[in-house]
Amino acid sequence: MVGDMKFGLFGINAGPNADPQVAIEVARRAEAAGLESLWTAEHVVLPDPKSPPSPFPPEIPLLDPAVSLAFVAAATTTIRLGTGIIILPQRNPVVLAKELASVDVVSNGRLIFGVGIGYLKQEFDALGISFEDKGARTIDYLGAIRALWTMDQPEYRGRFANFAAINAYPRPVQRPHPPIVMGGHKPPAFRRAIEHANGWYGFAMTLADTQRCLAGLRDAAARYQRPAELGPLEISVSPATKIDKAEVAVLADLGVHRIIVTRWLTTAAESLQLVDDIAELL
Repeated sequence: MVGDMKFGLFGINAGPNADPQVAIEVARRAEAAGLESLWTAEHVVLPDPKSPPSPFPPEIPLLDPAVSLAFVAAATTTIRLGTGIIILPQRNPVVLAKELASVDVVSNGRLIFGVGIGYLKQEFDALGISFEDKGARTIDYLGAIRALWTMDQPEYRGRFANFAAINAYPRPVQRPHPPIVMGGHKPPAFRRAIEHANGWYGFAMTLADTQRCLAGLRDAAARYQRPAELGPLEISVSPATKIDKAEVAVLADLGVHRIIVTRWLTTAAESLQLVDDIAELL
């Protein structure tokens, strides 16, 4: 392994890994090989027929992230379990807080909560949710989830979420809450990461993309106040193409802390081979 770089595997709930037996075999092999984390994809629905900017054909199987992570948690003991990402404005935050707290409990504190605002309008339309206010809704919902996870008597008064005189147990194992990772490649996403998240996740990034986004994060850090309790911003990147150890070293020098490897897979054998390929980078 190059320095302290962590390696994750993307798509534990997608394509061939949507087969539960394949997911278990991949998860166990990844843990035995020393990978740090497994990550889910998310789209509740996809445009049919496929149309830009949709990343997947409509027939690709995508298990629900919470269901998938809880399932592989039962087959593993140490590997961390990340949502990469959950499209937060499409979710009821009170229900999602319960689902993800449950994942953290059944995994004994291994959840990483990756968040995105979404970009497929067809998906929002199918769910009956406004596409235009997805950024504001994301931050509001994140505040509501934090309240449910951290307050003795949860109460939240926001534009899109409101509750009081309620409670929800169990709380997550991780205190004050599981780490929150914010996705997105544009300046508003950089601001959300600086102000609200423990980490940032750049998906399908070239080296130039990574350099641009890290510069954007530095600019956001200079412009906006970061709450001290969030700690240093952890940087995760999924490279757009297959990488070797030399490229890992370049990313480490740029300040990347975690590489989440993604590759288009169609068979169980390809999924298992990808784990072996990542293990070689260790």
